[in-house]
Amino acid sequence: QVQLVESGGGSVQAGGSLRLSCAFTGFPSGVIYKTHCMCWFRQDAGKEREWVAGIDKDGREAYEESVKGRFAISKDNEEKSLYLQMSNLKPEDTAVYYCAAAPPYGGEQCNDVSYWGQGTQVNVSS
Repeated sequence: QVQLVESGGGSVQAGGSLRLSCAFTGFPSGVIYKTHCMCWFRQDAGKEREWVAGIDKDGREAYEESVKGRFAISKDNEEKSLYLQMSNLKPEDTAVYYCAAAPPYGGEQCNDVSYWGQGTQVNVSS
């Protein structure tokens, strides 16, 4: 069974940086990793989950407008891992961040997610 395991959350002050990681484990994680689009979503208390950034199997990236220029999504094919480098963090970035994988037709926004991680908390104080 495929599992997505996030790590790297924490608490920082505004202007700081964090790097989130998401490891693809289980079977057939290798197939899923190679064929699926991968994304980061976030959800703050009382709000709906929102898409943050995505990367398709060919490496095309897309970002939600508010994080453009501050966040960078990447992946490591050898490690079967997805990353989100977050810089110049703002209090409004506070949320639980989830990695996700969706079939290729889902595109960089990961429509129709097949797999979710358990989430990692990011807190940004002013």
